[in-house]
Amino acid sequence: MRKNSLKEAFRQQQPVINGWLAIPSGYSAEIAGHQGYDAVTVDMQHGMIDFASALAMLQAISATPATPLARVNSNDPAQIMRLLDAGAWGIICPMVSTPEQAQQFVAACRYPPLGNRSFGPARALLYGGKDYPQYANEEILTLAMIETQQGLDNLDAILATDGLDGVFIGPNDLSLTLTGSASAESQHPKMLAAVELVVARCRAHNKVAGIFCTSGQAAAKRLAEGFSFVTPANDVMQLGRASREAVAYARGETPSASGSSGY
Repeated sequence: MRKNSLKEAFRQQQPVINGWLAIPSGYSAEIAGHQGYDAVTVDMQHGMIDFASALAMLQAISATPATPLARVNSNDPAQIMRLLDAGAWGIICPMVSTPEQAQQFVAACRYPPLGNRSFGPARALLYGGKDYPQYANEEILTLAMIETQQGLDNLDAILATDGLDGVFIGPNDLSLTLTGSASAESQHPKMLAAVELVVARCRAHNKVAGIFCTSGQAAAKRLAEGFSFVTPANDVMQLGRASREAVAYARGETPSASGSSGY
């Protein structure tokens, strides 16, 4: 089976830079995969992407050096299994707040006896190789999103879930629930404490600590704080930012930093 280079990077304590796609386009997915990202995630929660588009995007990413991942729209075993069968080499699952939810998520990503994933790897065999079924349990990456106070309260139990590779902070949702305001780069004391807690507990459990960021500069700061998996904005944010800068420069103006804060 094709090895998951992200897992090897984590073992070697190397940071992973992850692209994030919300626009349903195989062409843009292919472009993103050639820009130096270690992984590229197809976002089916807040992205404008259906399964047919996701399949084309996973195929496009598979033709690049980047590892194809997907964020599902909920902790739905059927969708998780279908995306794995389509060739996603890892799943990011939103709104995981209890160890039971973490266990349900991981079980959907693992074949028996380690889980309850239904057998039918389909396109995963084409991308991964004929021995995919024998090694998929070892290679598929599982990241649970921490986005609630309950998730923070249960963080140690979630991280102790067998087969869970790590957690990924959804900063806007977490900020919203902790402070009443969505902010991907919040400096509120409660958010700063939550971020520090996630990094510390992931280090204690030897698990991946991931987070969504609004820019490359913000991602570099998160890596310095101890995160090992960072997303420096998504395609919508980057397209908007580049477009605003181009228009501003053409008009002889100073580019504005305003725009979507991401998710």
